[in-house]
Amino acid sequence: MIKKMIAANWKMNLLKSDAKLLANSLIENFGSDYSAVDVVLAPPFTLLDAVGNLIKGSNIKLCAQNMYPEESGAFTGEISPLMLKDLNCTWVIIGHSERRQIIGETDELVSKKVKLALKCDLKIILCVGETLEQREKGVQNQIIENQVEIALKDVNNDMLKNIVIAYEPVWAIGTGKNATPNEIVEVHTMIKELLSMKFRENDDNIRVLYGGSVKPENIDEIISSNNVDGALVGGASLKADSFSKIVKAAGE
Repeated sequence: MIKKMIAANWKMNLLKSDAKLLANSLIENFGSDYSAVDVVLAPPFTLLDAVGNLIKGSNIKLCAQNMYPEESGAFTGEISPLMLKDLNCTWVIIGHSERRQIIGETDELVSKKVKLALKCDLKIILCVGETLEQREKGVQNQIIENQVEIALKDVNNDMLKNIVIAYEPVWAIGTGKNATPNEIVEVHTMIKELLSMKFRENDDNIRVLYGGSVKPENIDEIISSNNVDGALVGGASLKADSFSKIVKAAGE
């Protein structure tokens, strides 16, 4: 059975003092001999160094929330994958729905980021998902298949082991709404079947996380659903107690 992963996306939240308190609490719970679940923290860029130094040597891995698809250059305000590596990041989130919807990132830009992240030896949490309008039109599978195909067009079998897919229905992010277990299973199964056919890979070697208002109250139902290999957690990851409950539920 594939090992579960719980990733915390802190988004644009927390200052250094609060981030250190939160990270220290999580280290106490999961930083030493806890291995039931892969735990990943994605702080804002301003906190990567401080949080990274705290979790160094622990079982918790450091993740960035984004990167620019160039190693260096005149790109004011952007962060390169080499800069992330320099801060001991091992993971990066690419294609999060908020970047697609708010910032306007295209599938083609996501694909460029994926290619360079892999070249720079960063592991990837690749986010895909449909809007409410697309769900209501019944084209969610087509939309997600297209996102996956374009993002992974330059990826080979060896690279796939460094990629985790996160399904996040846009209409369930930060809204308190949630996809039903059946809706989640349908999409996760479709993604696994798509990747299995594309890469001739066993489904058991493909991790697909769910992200969409995950919290302690619904994690048991989500994590027990077929083909759900973990969760990408937003708001509930900002409190040590709620995030710890989610991690422990995934490890049971």
